[in-house]
Amino acid sequence: MTKIALLGAGGKMGVRLSKNLAGSRFDVDHVEVSEEGRKRLEAEVGVSAVEADTALAEADIVLMAVPDRLIGKIAQGFIDKVKPGCAIIVLDAAAPYAGEMPERDDVTYFCSHPCHPHILEVQETKEAQADYFGGIAAPQGIVNALIQGPEEHYALCEEVAKLIYQPVVRSHRCSLENIAVLEPALSETVAATMCMALRDATDRAVSMGVPEAAAHDFVLGHLKIELAIAFGIFPEGKFSDGALLAIENAKQVIFKEDWLDQIFSLEAVKKSVEDICNQQT
Repeated sequence: MTKIALLGAGGKMGVRLSKNLAGSRFDVDHVEVSEEGRKRLEAEVGVSAVEADTALAEADIVLMAVPDRLIGKIAQGFIDKVKPGCAIIVLDAAAPYAGEMPERDDVTYFCSHPCHPHILEVQETKEAQADYFGGIAAPQGIVNALIQGPEEHYALCEEVAKLIYQPVVRSHRCSLENIAVLEPALSETVAATMCMALRDATDRAVSMGVPEAAAHDFVLGHLKIELAIAFGIFPEGKFSDGALLAIENAKQVIFKEDWLDQIFSLEAVKKSVEDICNQQT
């Protein structure tokens, strides 16, 4: 069987991955250094952790379920312990895009990241509706990049990615740079920031006397149709003339004229991933 060494198996993400890999064709060695994580692994997954050196020496695939900022540092620590041809899968683009991964020509580097369940797609069950992160019941897309290694390793690593993020309905092949643009630039720098700004604006409306429940119903309901219009999912819908005027006027107040260039320049993307890799605990 193809052997996977799952690093960080007892962490929050590691447990998710461990559960989704259970019963697959892969033989998984679960590696967890913390005592708390080892106990969680036994309690929630029903498996025991193995020693890192043993797992790494035998691994065909090393799956790194570790914090983004530690990926490069941890990889530097084990790179001499894996066999030639080993495929190393990371779950975030920051470390490889920042040049943090150790140089070794005879191993494969592969990046995969979840898109999370689509906000405008209908979920068929209550369990899927409550699965905001994905990897439990709600279908989601994933993005993948073969950073280095033979082409045949793409299919192998994508198979693992589809298992750990299941159920997967769309798998997109991207470059490493593509994924770095998607996260952090698009999903965190822009989308998450706008989400928090939207929450701040909603709280301001509540502070002006709007009932909180009414404000939440109003803004979240409007977001559904506004996103559907903006992304062409609701082609027969359109913004009213009044809405278009409000949008144009608000852009001048909320955004700097060159905000897209500042965030999406490759220099800015590189600086962002470097900041992620260098952040302190």
